[in-house]
Amino acid sequence: MSEVRVRFAPSPTGAPHVGNIRTALFCYLWARHTDGKFILRIEDTDQAREVENGLDLILESLRVLGLQWDEGPDVGGPYGPYAQSSRLHIYKAHADQLLAKGAAYYCYCSEERLEQMRKEQHARGAQTRYDYRCRDLSAQERAEYERAGAPKVVRLAVPREGKTTLRDFIHGDLTIENKNIDDQVLLKSDGYPTYHLAVVVDDHLMKISHVMRGDDWIPSFPKHVLLYQAFGWEIPPHGHLPNVLGLDKKKLSKRHGATSVLQFRDEGYLTEALLNFLARLGWSYDDKSEVFSRQQLIDLFTLDKIEHAPAIFDLSKLDWLNGYYIRELPDEVLANRLLPFLPEADPVTLRALVPLVKPRLKKLNEIAALADFLFEEDLEYDPQLLIGKGMDARSALSALRAAHATLEKYPTFDDEEKIEAELRADAEKLRMKNLQFFGALRVAVTGKTVSLPLMGSLRIIGHEKTLRRIARALATLEKP
Repeated sequence: MSEVRVRFAPSPTGAPHVGNIRTALFCYLWARHTDGKFILRIEDTDQAREVENGLDLILESLRVLGLQWDEGPDVGGPYGPYAQSSRLHIYKAHADQLLAKGAAYYCYCSEERLEQMRKEQHARGAQTRYDYRCRDLSAQERAEYERAGAPKVVRLAVPREGKTTLRDFIHGDLTIENKNIDDQVLLKSDGYPTYHLAVVVDDHLMKISHVMRGDDWIPSFPKHVLLYQAFGWEIPPHGHLPNVLGLDKKKLSKRHGATSVLQFRDEGYLTEALLNFLARLGWSYDDKSEVFSRQQLIDLFTLDKIEHAPAIFDLSKLDWLNGYYIRELPDEVLANRLLPFLPEADPVTLRALVPLVKPRLKKLNEIAALADFLFEEDLEYDPQLLIGKGMDARSALSALRAAHATLEKYPTFDDEEKIEAELRADAEKLRMKNLQFFGALRVAVTGKTVSLPLMGSLRIIGHEKTLRRIARALATLEKP
């Protein structure tokens, strides 16, 4: 195929987790790198597992990362429909082709019989698989089932001899003996296909040039290869992407914390950081580069750089990247992105706050804990915090009275250097260490022993509220 066409084909069972969305990203990058097409196909044939807003969650997750698709259920395209539930007639026609060729057969076994068969196989330690009962039916026995109107499925007739091989561009050749491959159900009795039939038919009809999917699908490769061969179709290059593991080397799951792009977005991770981080889960340009823009990823992404070893999801690395991208944002842009996480702040206040918080943020949602004291009318804190190490109530009172007198002279606190110099002089006159003097002032105006830069905080809090807070702290210390 001259044009690269890759697809992301999720099921609408919830927001795509990190492993799913990483697959989508790799497909997107390969499509953009080659000026090809990125296709979104919805595999919704397992309707029992669907959630009501499953499709919306998929679309939103892709849009968060800016992974815009060229063809899909909402934008259309030349090979639609792009939802499998709208393609049932296509799968039925292709199942009929396989039946006519003898590459598939009808199976009339009831669920009760299949369950009993599996129990007996398990009891004797045998591999759990279909036992060929309906494959070996005589023509007369089949006719009897048909006359009785027995429910039936279509099964793949796997060759009983030989081997099946797939050339995988990540792992190399994958081979399995045919005797170890189950006669997989292809079409269920309700007319819905299983994944195996639908994915092969759709990938062929949609002219998919490269198939990328997770390592979890490796056990399914022989069934897909046999289907391609039975239809007489060319098998497109396949690559099974390494699994994403937690730091404990176990498959990433909810026990490791957030697992979806939407969760990470809601926690305050930037699109730029998420995109960069996900691209590095199983792909490496070299042994030293960590930071990549979207355009750099598109320019540099090639299939030969995909790693075959599992990728480790290290949240500390994501935090570092997110902090890096936060610091790279212009102040105006960062202020706009922070607004949803601090809705009580007006744009002017938030813009003034950005230079104070930018060096300290790893995630946008941390702004609330850093800046909450700015928007509270009456701070709640332990009065003992006003009395620092080596101080007593009398010295704390002296520090706050001096600070109040100095700050009272300034209608605004814009000249931070001048005001700080005068406050330092106050501390010197009182023979206090700066840590003691400014520590008492910090607690009085922020309610915290550790906070954003004090002078910048005073400027944002403003003259009136600052003096009121110092006065309240003085009254607390003056109580007998």
